[in-house]
Amino acid sequence: MGTVLVDTSNSPWARLKPVPIESVKLEDSFWAPRLEVLRRTTLRSQYELMEETGRIDNFRRASGKIKGPFRGFYFNDSDVYKWVEAASLTLAYEHDADVKRLVEIVVEEIIAAQDEDGYLNTYFVFERRGERWSNLRDMHELYCAGHLFQAAIAHYRATGRRELLDSALRLADHITGIFGPGRRRGVPGHPEVEMALVELYRVTGKRSYLDLARFFIDERGRGLIGGSPYHIDHKPFRELDELVGHAVRALYLCCGATDVYMETGDRSLYEALGRLWLDLTQRKMYITGGAGSRYEGEAFGNAYELPNERAYAETCAAVANVMWNWRMLLATGNARYADIMELALYNGALAGISLEGKHYFYVNPLADRGKHRRKPWFDCACCPPNIARLIASVPGMIYSVSPQGIWTHLYVAGRASLAFKNLGVEVIQRTDYPWSGVVEIEVRPSRTSLFSLFLRIPGWCRKARVEVNGTEFSGKPIPSSYLEVRREWDWGDVVKLSLDMPVTLIQSHPHVTYNTCRVAIKRGPIVYCLEQVDNPDCDVWDVVLPVEAKLTPKFRRDLLGGVVVIEGRALALDSSTWKGKLYAPLSEVEVRVKAVELKAVPYYAWANREPGPMTVWVRLAKNMPV
Repeated sequence: MGTVLVDTSNSPWARLKPVPIESVKLEDSFWAPRLEVLRRTTLRSQYELMEETGRIDNFRRASGKIKGPFRGFYFNDSDVYKWVEAASLTLAYEHDADVKRLVEIVVEEIIAAQDEDGYLNTYFVFERRGERWSNLRDMHELYCAGHLFQAAIAHYRATGRRELLDSALRLADHITGIFGPGRRRGVPGHPEVEMALVELYRVTGKRSYLDLARFFIDERGRGLIGGSPYHIDHKPFRELDELVGHAVRALYLCCGATDVYMETGDRSLYEALGRLWLDLTQRKMYITGGAGSRYEGEAFGNAYELPNERAYAETCAAVANVMWNWRMLLATGNARYADIMELALYNGALAGISLEGKHYFYVNPLADRGKHRRKPWFDCACCPPNIARLIASVPGMIYSVSPQGIWTHLYVAGRASLAFKNLGVEVIQRTDYPWSGVVEIEVRPSRTSLFSLFLRIPGWCRKARVEVNGTEFSGKPIPSSYLEVRREWDWGDVVKLSLDMPVTLIQSHPHVTYNTCRVAIKRGPIVYCLEQVDNPDCDVWDVVLPVEAKLTPKFRRDLLGGVVVIEGRALALDSSTWKGKLYAPLSEVEVRVKAVELKAVPYYAWANREPGPMTVWVRLAKNMPV
């Protein structure tokens, strides 16, 4: 099958089948350079930091190669596994001898640390051996195991080598020998292993792995790890009607449940997933696709509880949002999931890494006074390798296939070699997306054949036009849907998709009180923000945007790696009449405004220059011409 992210090739209840990463080569100015930065800079620097912080030495200690204490958090193994997954996916896309060498070093250390009975976790060795599986709620053994499984699968698919996969299977067999029906009850405090077990089942066909994944989902909510909403253990999964608790854990759990559904067709799981998705997207998700509003417990808040400056919006949660929506898309072929996947990918997740690929956000606020900056690493370093593996995954999320034809989810210039129904098709995309809404897709089938090309019409696009070989297509493009172009395809047929991409002002539901009388600027899939460095005439927190303001997109090749900025005239509050007062009677102060030039940049690119205030949500004024 090749290196796929989620292998639904034989999943009975999945509508779409994946396309291997190595079948896609990007030629655009947005994602292709990021994959290059990932390969040349990010993976190497993360390896050095894992060595520096003792994460790899923990494996050497467990195998007896070195002596000394365990270093870092008890779940540090998972950071190493995520890095291996990211590096393996990168190797599938483009060979790099140095990355391959580093992967081989790490894989050798992982395998050497495994116990004879298959157990593998570098924290629970020597003096802690007797504590194994004694605290599933807090100690993350199953979480770490899940990340090992995913790393091993990616490594096997990318390289064809089985050493790490065989090691992972030994651990999986160790776990299935302890937990499951008729054996020990329990669930992981941090979900992750569920989706990894399903993927192991897809690789091996071994039913016990799928059964254990379903067992962990079935057992959750029965108080086995304390019954708290924080752990999503307060109610059985199939009875949940809202997302609560730790955001990353909840979204990873949804990923696992979606995977189980695609293999079993369990409608009760599917119905619960639908309710939870609506709760997320209609009541609890940031405009960036970020999730988890509370610092306390890294958790979802109440409905519409979406603060800006105090937003938590962990990078890992945005990554998990992409992962879940990718699975829901494979299951259903419904474009609404692709919309959210794209939103989180381009905004909430991508903001988690700097443009030069060596600094990271753990927390992603939507407003700041200039103090929040990316860091080169964290003691709890879950986010850096997580965003690395997401970027490495992008080539595998652009297309899918089904018996009916080819599905285009993301618009990225490049070439892809696709296969379905004994037919080979080369697809060439030409576009400057996300800066332009014009996409040309050239189709080159191995023989003239009847099939469909499904074009995603993004939910943000209110007007679209499709031409086939220069003639307007009769089908009507509908926002947040796939337009099916079905015909006899010949070599060199060209479909042109023109997506209207105006600058749009977005408002919140009235119950999001943090955004009352405020709007956000969006163009296409990109959410914008105001940074102080671009707006020297006023504090960006004082900007007032008249509803009639004319906002113009302008491409700046020299700025932030090449971006479209939004420019226009706006107003700014003058607070000098307050003279140090915090509160005053309405009659004693005068609200003054002045005209200013406004410039907005993509949210994902903020904090890559000099520090200063930033905001996504801007005050809106009516009947105040500039």
